[in-house]
Amino acid sequence: MIQEEKIIALNDAAIGYKGKANSMKVVKSGISVYALKGELVALIGGNGVGKSTLLRTIAGFQPSAGGQVQIRGKQVNAYREKELALMMSFVSTEIIRVPNLSVFDLVSLGRYPYTNWFGKLVDEDRHIVEEAIRSVGLQGYENRMVNYISDGERQKAMIARTLAQDTDVIVLDEPTAFLDLSNKYEIVHILHELASEKGKTILFSTHDLTTAIAESDRIWLMLDESVEQGAPEDLILNGNFESLFHNEHLYFDPEKGDFRFRKQTKRKALVTGSGIALDWTIKAVERNGYQVIDSAAANGQEAVVFIDVVYPEWTVKHQAQTTKFSSLLPLCRYLNGL
Repeated sequence: MIQEEKIIALNDAAIGYKGKANSMKVVKSGISVYALKGELVALIGGNGVGKSTLLRTIAGFQPSAGGQVQIRGKQVNAYREKELALMMSFVSTEIIRVPNLSVFDLVSLGRYPYTNWFGKLVDEDRHIVEEAIRSVGLQGYENRMVNYISDGERQKAMIARTLAQDTDVIVLDEPTAFLDLSNKYEIVHILHELASEKGKTILFSTHDLTTAIAESDRIWLMLDESVEQGAPEDLILNGNFESLFHNEHLYFDPEKGDFRFRKQTKRKALVTGSGIALDWTIKAVERNGYQVIDSAAANGQEAVVFIDVVYPEWTVKHQAQTTKFSSLLPLCRYLNGL
């Protein structure tokens, strides 16, 4: 196996923040994770577990509380500020609202490590800024004021700024916070393409587990007692996700790859049919508190509800009564009334 360079590497690291009298309050210790070139890494964990503290420590904004926090084999705090700016860029979760600043001007700020004392852009800088804007799909927005574009467009502009900075490492603290579903998927997809096509090492925190599983190469999973890492599928198969947000109301379903509410099942149902209509019927039946069973388990049980899907019609048999439905909404109301 080829030994790949660890672009970001934490070895027995501890993170925290300064408390009273400049004493260090440790949030989490014993962290040993890494990220390789061209990887999109999602950082996942509950509120207050230390995700932002970890990202800010990696970005060099605050000191580590112990252990090694390295970028390309060198401790982050050993880099000079400009040296680190040429290597790593950071996007916070804060929504930027600056009056009289155009999208082009905002993205141009990414060139500050390369410009002279006056911050003047040369033709090469302008070309890089224009290419960064195009890469995130904002061509035509160059002269629009940042205050008058949507949150999704503003977040794209912030990502374009990091591209203009042209760093090998990009760190983002909840880049999809406050965005609608469409923009969330688009932002993460852009990050995935930047990692895979431009070889960037991208680390971002998120609460959107579904998107992280679908797009990330690696996940850092912050649990109460440890930080685990692996491919999304590894963490599903080894049961790590089941330790996240695990309580009496919520559990992780390894077959569906998502968190689900615990429901008290009222009855049992045998659902037959084929295709996507069958899949969504099963979801609807389970959402309404029914346990979906197979034909062997249903044999001889009078209390079982039989549902046959031949889209766009559903036939429900319960005891001696047969009822037909043309959509799932009235079917669900019928099931709730049994």
